[in-house]
Amino acid sequence: MERTLGVSWNVEADIFTFKVNPKEKPPTRRGILSVTSALYDPLGFVAPVVLVAKILLQDICIEGLGWDQAVGEAEQIRWKQWQNGLPKLQGLQIQRCLKLKTSAETSRQDLHVFCDASQRGYAAVAYLRTEGAEGNVHCAFVMGKTRLAPVKTTTIPRLELSAAVLAVLLGQTIQKELKLPIATTTYWTDSTSVLQYIQNESRRFHTFVANRVSKIRAATDVAQWRFVDTKSNPADEGSRGLSAGEMISEARWLNGPDFLWKKQDQWPQPLHLLRSMQELQGDPEVKKMAKSNFVSCDRMIDDLLERYSSWTRLKKGIAWIRRFLRYLRLKRLGNKEPCTENVLSPAELQEAEVAIVKYVQTKEFPHELKVVHGSAKKTSGLGLAKVNPIMVDGVLRVGGRLANAPVPYDSKHPVILPSGHHVTKLLIIHHHILVGHCGAGATWNSLRERFWIINGGAAVRKTIGRCFRCKKRNAARGQQFMADLPKDRVTPDKPPFSSVGIDYFGPLYVKEGRKTVKRYGCIFTCLASRAVHLEVAHTLDTDSFINVLRRFMSRRGRPEKIRSDNGRNFKGAERELRENLHILNQKKVAEFLHQRDIEWQFNTPAASHMGGVWERLIRSVRKILKSVLGEQLVNDEILVTTLVEVEGIPNSRPLTNIRQDPNDLEPLTPNHLLMMKQPHCLPPGIFTKDDQYCRRRWRQCQYLAELFWKRWRREYLPMLQNRQKWLHSIRNFKVDDLVLMVDEAMPRGQWAIGKVSEVYPGRDGKVRQAEVKVGPRFYKRPITKLCLLENSEHNAAQDE
Repeated sequence: MERTLGVSWNVEADIFTFKVNPKEKPPTRRGILSVTSALYDPLGFVAPVVLVAKILLQDICIEGLGWDQAVGEAEQIRWKQWQNGLPKLQGLQIQRCLKLKTSAETSRQDLHVFCDASQRGYAAVAYLRTEGAEGNVHCAFVMGKTRLAPVKTTTIPRLELSAAVLAVLLGQTIQKELKLPIATTTYWTDSTSVLQYIQNESRRFHTFVANRVSKIRAATDVAQWRFVDTKSNPADEGSRGLSAGEMISEARWLNGPDFLWKKQDQWPQPLHLLRSMQELQGDPEVKKMAKSNFVSCDRMIDDLLERYSSWTRLKKGIAWIRRFLRYLRLKRLGNKEPCTENVLSPAELQEAEVAIVKYVQTKEFPHELKVVHGSAKKTSGLGLAKVNPIMVDGVLRVGGRLANAPVPYDSKHPVILPSGHHVTKLLIIHHHILVGHCGAGATWNSLRERFWIINGGAAVRKTIGRCFRCKKRNAARGQQFMADLPKDRVTPDKPPFSSVGIDYFGPLYVKEGRKTVKRYGCIFTCLASRAVHLEVAHTLDTDSFINVLRRFMSRRGRPEKIRSDNGRNFKGAERELRENLHILNQKKVAEFLHQRDIEWQFNTPAASHMGGVWERLIRSVRKILKSVLGEQLVNDEILVTTLVEVEGIPNSRPLTNIRQDPNDLEPLTPNHLLMMKQPHCLPPGIFTKDDQYCRRRWRQCQYLAELFWKRWRREYLPMLQNRQKWLHSIRNFKVDDLVLMVDEAMPRGQWAIGKVSEVYPGRDGKVRQAEVKVGPRFYKRPITKLCLLENSEHNAAQDE
């Protein structure tokens, strides 16, 4: 027994065998690689068995495990199974001699190379088929190769093509090293795609396929490639891998397919696999062929004109094209040096303008041009009859009645243009910019100095209506049909201040020793009775605000619901208040309210009209404070007293209309409910000395409260029925609408442009607030703070 390159050679029997003694290595990436590499097999006798270990190593690498990091439990089981099967390879015996021993003479020796691929690997294996003079056949294993598929997912046709390239390289190596006369070399594959790629003569492939097909075609002939079914392809075992036990029981890898041991007429027949043109076009590996379609010259010019969005750029583009054509003509004649200047002259721009006008008139007024030239008769429906068209230097102009007017020639005889052409739109936009984005009248007057557009007024208005800059400057703020009043505003029979609105006002300056400090007023407004409660906040921090709430609830009771402007930006009257309220901790205040079962609802940011109930009362309170205090400084005690006195004034304001009839009840005021005092002028007959309500105070208060809410429903509630504005339904804002976001602190030209990302319809389906995306940020705004620039339907139509 001799050892040759890691393979045992029994010299007496002339066979190769394997003597496997796997060493104990830890189940790590390093240990597995060490054991796998120790199985040295240069000719690929047990290549399918080694492929199984290679696949395991690839899976471990994909998981990102380190060299000395233990593999997972599943991988350890696979590794143990592979190791335990290695001793079985000792029973493997491979004949070293490739020749036919039973025959003295050899008539023919052929090399057959098989290839195949799977998702995990691809392989190629070669056999030498020897045919004796008596017709007996011998098939011997020569060499085999296996390769792992790339980690990056690759299609099966590409892997099959890689296997075919491996087969070609294997065949070249064997023919070079094997010192035997080989008659023919045949390559077998079970992939029809590979055969079609090799046989193709008319189509071009992408780089991957093209490079490998070129290698195959350079080393082999198309006639050498044949088709074999998968069941008869021994390379299938090399592409999928085998265990050691399967390697011994299924000897097809070493012995070759059964049909090679038979006569040639029993081999698989060649297939004609040239696909039709339509099938080739559907293959993703085939490059799309450029289609040459005939396009008329007019269509090409129209496409060229529509590429430009500016009249000045269009003239320059046409001028450069005309200069290039002139250069080609001069170069062909060779009698003059072409112009090499890189600046267009005014004459060239004028010629380009005339050329554009002539082309447009030829396309749009073919019959009118014939009438002017005299080659056609006038018809009663001639569209330009009113302007009496004339031809001047090949350009159709207005004849008109101003031939004797002391105005420039272009104003007397302007150039005629159609209304709907792209060139006409560019001219309108050009003159609209010249007049500083003025209205349709100024633009139309500027145009008529040189051009006369058919139905020009409508064309100008339509084109200007799409001017984005004008939309940005003139777009109106959004509005929608006024919503119904919330339930808090129209629900009676609850204690006062059950639902309140809160806001700050100030600052109010007070004297503290020798210094002046700031105080802030906090107004609580009952949403149903419109009663007012005022408190003093010493600072704008969260603790001070919570103390204000505690004092309010101790005196007026716990409210069920509190409404306010959105969190950190309460709408105050003073700039300083807006700048400092950002320190208010919303989360802390919300926790304080939730512990007392109070709901706190914020209005939409920047929607001051949603808090109009309390916003209007702030103005009244500030006006009264200014008239009472004037410019004098007071201390904290006087300020508190003053606020309490001021609180009584808006609470005495009439909620209902004042009537002149002395017999009518006095106007309803919030104090009727707050103070529970008997009105001064009640009509006679309501109370008597023996009346039971006069005997007990609490029953009198109950009766007065019922009287208040009864009058509130009868006299005050109907006054809320009318809508003062927003009386009509308008198109809802929709997602993807392009809008201008109003910012009162900045000029209109600096307002941000955004796109509506989400809308919030009310119960009636009307959208009154939306979320706008401006760059990477999102803002929730009422529609009164948004100006619609382009609706989503218009944007979708432009995209199409």
